[in-house]
Amino acid sequence: KFCIYILHFDVNGILCSNSCKSILKGPGKSGIIYAKNGPAVCGAAKKERPYKGGNTMAINTDNALRRSVIYEVYVRSHTPEGTFKAIEPDLDRIAALGVDIVWFMPIHPIGELNKKGSLGCPYANRDYRTVNPEYGTLEDFLHLVKEIHKRGMKCIIDVVYNHTSPDSTLVAEHPDYFYYKPDGCRGNKVGDWTDVVDLNYENRALWQYQIDSLCYWAQYVDGFRCDVASTVPVAFWQEAHRAVEQIRPGAIWLGESVHLAHIQAFREMGFYAATDTELFTAFDILYPYDLWPLYEDVTEGRLPLSRWFDAVDYQEVSFESGYNKLRCLENHDTSRAADRFPERKKLLAWTALNYFMKGTILLYAGQEVCEKHTPSLFEKEPVDWNSGEDISGYLAKLAAIKKKLPTDELFRIGADDTQGIVTSSYIGPAARAVGIFPLEGKGGTVALLTDGRFSGSTRGPCIGHVSPEAAAGGPIAAVEEGDRIIIDIPNRTLTLCVPEEEIQRRLERVRHIHKPATPALERYAALVTSADQGAVL
Repeated sequence: KFCIYILHFDVNGILCSNSCKSILKGPGKSGIIYAKNGPAVCGAAKKERPYKGGNTMAINTDNALRRSVIYEVYVRSHTPEGTFKAIEPDLDRIAALGVDIVWFMPIHPIGELNKKGSLGCPYANRDYRTVNPEYGTLEDFLHLVKEIHKRGMKCIIDVVYNHTSPDSTLVAEHPDYFYYKPDGCRGNKVGDWTDVVDLNYENRALWQYQIDSLCYWAQYVDGFRCDVASTVPVAFWQEAHRAVEQIRPGAIWLGESVHLAHIQAFREMGFYAATDTELFTAFDILYPYDLWPLYEDVTEGRLPLSRWFDAVDYQEVSFESGYNKLRCLENHDTSRAADRFPERKKLLAWTALNYFMKGTILLYAGQEVCEKHTPSLFEKEPVDWNSGEDISGYLAKLAAIKKKLPTDELFRIGADDTQGIVTSSYIGPAARAVGIFPLEGKGGTVALLTDGRFSGSTRGPCIGHVSPEAAAGGPIAAVEEGDRIIIDIPNRTLTLCVPEEEIQRRLERVRHIHKPATPALERYAALVTSADQGAVL
């Protein structure tokens, strides 16, 4: 027994089948791009076109970022040495994963006062304009950036503008830049962040200091990942974006937009917190934390798959069409994907789906070797590069697919909870792509039938060029949701278990749209019989 997904096309290239539900309908032509040992991914050549949305998205956002891969590096844990210099020999391997952008977690000095653990957290920043001596010198870092650029990758750094360490340069030089609690003491608004004190953006002098710092680093790096971006005023980020654009045109802005519960808690206490919609006016890419609790509940079995994927599907029409959500299965603040999905088939299926979804991909160093341990932010815990299976080749293939996806088109996604299967698509006038993902690791329960052209393969039966085609009145055009189909592979037969009279009634309702053929196709049609007659010349 298989869950069968049928893709067929009429003479105008319109996807006719309703067996894949409405998310697969639309114009265009499709084929299959195959990732070894992975789910079926159907795709087509993309046709670039500029974003022509409204004026509420970030300025100069490059839509190609939605086909890019970011690789997150924690300098302290990436190598046993934990230095900038020690990362350089690893750059070729990182580039081979299909990585476009290397993101360094905070590279600045770490505060000593109230530090957590023996080494302190890199997000308790002591000085925005120097580098952590634990990692090396500024010259070491700039040489590393140069080597990244040599390999065709870009480099972004983490900036922590919501707070500093209690012994930071700014505390000493500009105590008026900080938030003071009702008792008159400096403090923070998140109780367990005891190693930091919050900044106060009501002081406009702070804005200029922070923007000057960003412009300084923009001389060397290609953009910024902005920590807890939601609790820093959007107006500041907009002003900073404009200033940096003068130094580094096209700089990349990745914002850590926070969980909805974080926003609600802040607003309940009377503090500022921006939504994703507001932040998209300043940022190119935002975190997926708005839906992260649903992702955790779905992957941990507390909710059906459809709860998360219905919410992801809704985002396509709740944000402007140029939106870009970061797609990740893990990062430095979460459990590892290999720990979340201990079964290999599930891990590979979820990874493939993550790459297929609209939005920039994030890999956290170690994910490519199925590392299950998330390094501590407060201690030195080097990644164990021999901890698990090396899936680097698989990720490189997915990255190559990602770069071909028509991510400017309408994105749809939905889940079949009974089968544990997700179907996803890009549908638009320029191109189409379809993906089918057995997230429960049951790849053999999926069969793909199509009378459209395709290449590659899929996990499970894959039947192509079914004759006669839907456009020629074949029964594939009559298939409806819930129909039973018998696939007899040894005898090479397909049987639609629907009475002949019902098939004919359905076929009478099928509307075929004919359009003029090109001269080449007219000559082909005149010389070659139809596919159901063997396509004989």
